[in-house]
Amino acid sequence: MPLTDRETKVLNDIREWEKQLLSYEVNDLQLTYEKYLERSFSLLPEKVQSQFFLVIDSWLFHLHGMIQSSQIQMDAKERILSSGRVFNKDLHIIEDLRKLDIDQLQYIAMQQMARHRLYSFAQGGLAGTGGPLLLGTDIPAMAVINLRAVQLIAMTYGFEVNTPYEMMSSLRVFHTATLPPRLQKEGWSILMNELDSSGDRYFYEGNEEITDVTWLEQPIQQLLKAMVITLFRKRLIQGLPVVSMAIGAGTNYQLTRKVTEFAHNYYQLRYLNEKEEI
Repeated sequence: MPLTDRETKVLNDIREWEKQLLSYEVNDLQLTYEKYLERSFSLLPEKVQSQFFLVIDSWLFHLHGMIQSSQIQMDAKERILSSGRVFNKDLHIIEDLRKLDIDQLQYIAMQQMARHRLYSFAQGGLAGTGGPLLLGTDIPAMAVINLRAVQLIAMTYGFEVNTPYEMMSSLRVFHTATLPPRLQKEGWSILMNELDSSGDRYFYEGNEEITDVTWLEQPIQQLLKAMVITLFRKRLIQGLPVVSMAIGAGTNYQLTRKVTEFAHNYYQLRYLNEKEEI
């Protein structure tokens, strides 16, 4: 089915964003930091390294499953379908959302993106108060917020995330979106190669390893943020650690903004590709 003029415009916007992603140039400081990180981690025995990433991958798989099957996510799924029925009453399952046009789907997706950016902003502000419990749960909370956002964006464009293929795709989108910009282009290329393959779209046949040493930069940045918050938490303005709260809220907001933008472009592209194939 040929794309409409509006869909072609959206596709061109995605291609322009993709071009900027793929043309990102690495500076010397980033390369030095990357080599230092890899060299430091390589000091550990190989067995410890592989076990470390195996534990993280397992944690992400289980976290994804818990979010996907939670009542909160089920309710969010129903809200997405209810929003879609405003435009088309004949929507019964997630896949039916593909009957909507791109502007309608963008409207629903933007609501999910804005909501989760607000969640991240609030979570960062709470962590910025410097409480040990809030700081300690910041990384798991951000993982939940961003994984959930990716799942809901996928469902908005008609991709149910309860199949092996869609589960791995959403985890890879989350992983790539949280990478530094210089490394995202490789992850994006892998995602595009998987889309171009004509294999089964139910069972996942690719590499099931998700994280590696390059992904460690994001957790390290979160830990550095926690250290900065700890340094500034005693600088109070009218009884509140405003500076540390602003650091936490701003950092978390920017991370979720990056993740939701990446996921939105990916699932829009999939929606347009599948419509074109039909």
